[in-house]
Amino acid sequence: MNDINLKKTVKQPIIIDNYLSEIEIDIQREELIKGLIAEPKYISSKYFYDKKGSEIFEKITKLDEYYPTGTEKSILTDNAESIVKDFRQTTIIELGSGDSSKISIILNSLSNLQLESATYIPFDVSKTAIEKSISDLSEKFPVLKIRGIAADFMRRLHLIPKIEHKVISFFGSTIGNLNRRNALEFMKKIGTIMNSGDMFLLGIDMVKDIKILEDAYNDNLKITAAFNKNILNVVNKNLKTDFNADLFEHYAFYNTQKSRIEMHLKAISDMQISSPFLTEKVRFKKHESIHTENSHKFTNENILEFAKYAGLKITAVFKDSNNWFSLIQFTK
Repeated sequence: MNDINLKKTVKQPIIIDNYLSEIEIDIQREELIKGLIAEPKYISSKYFYDKKGSEIFEKITKLDEYYPTGTEKSILTDNAESIVKDFRQTTIIELGSGDSSKISIILNSLSNLQLESATYIPFDVSKTAIEKSISDLSEKFPVLKIRGIAADFMRRLHLIPKIEHKVISFFGSTIGNLNRRNALEFMKKIGTIMNSGDMFLLGIDMVKDIKILEDAYNDNLKITAAFNKNILNVVNKNLKTDFNADLFEHYAFYNTQKSRIEMHLKAISDMQISSPFLTEKVRFKKHESIHTENSHKFTNENILEFAKYAGLKITAVFKDSNNWFSLIQFTK
């Protein structure tokens, strides 16, 4: 564990390489428009995480019903020292790095020498999330070199530095937001950018009792509902639309056939939505829904399939006692 005296060391300079240019913003608008005029309508789940959305999600992770975050953290805590034992002058890249609490478990298990020689790269589509992560970690680990990347990592994995001794982490079962084909394509890309000896840490939520799954996305305090509705505020900001989130209901259920939780927003009345970026209004009928998220759940067979597509070796699979969640350690 790290010596507490490290906290008194002068902080390293912090840099964020921001690739969220006007071109990127235009691409995001095109993506949002495509989803709103589609049949059925959808919004990509990556738009959940503006500043407010990230704050709401942090509350979700503390809910009794929402087991994934606490379970994954317990797995990391129990196995961190085993995971980091071979870290030497390591560059740690975290994909989707809004919540620094998980990577903190890894960093806190590094020796002082390991930490001083390490570089941490938070890679996220939300610059605000990166800034928060950097702020938190620079306080806890001032000797750690940090260089953020603000970009859509699902499309721009090539921005990951082509260096040796990389550890790429992808926690939270975020890969479950992708459909099966895209998840396998993502794994293939991960394998391509890894060098011999590099490590990939992947957290995935496992198939389990339906009630446990559905309760996790339908909490009694309706915080998940607020999180789901907030995505309309993000759309309003990006597209200058006039969505009223109060005119939509949160709806989440487990799709047994596709092994995934689906989140939707259901219109409570007929309505029309305007935007200067749309040639005509978007019309909703009462009870029509916008599909906002998929959260696929996985099996041991899926883990083997991921390794095959990525061309990676499975060096360890860490699980909790209930087998609710898995953290897989791949190497090339």
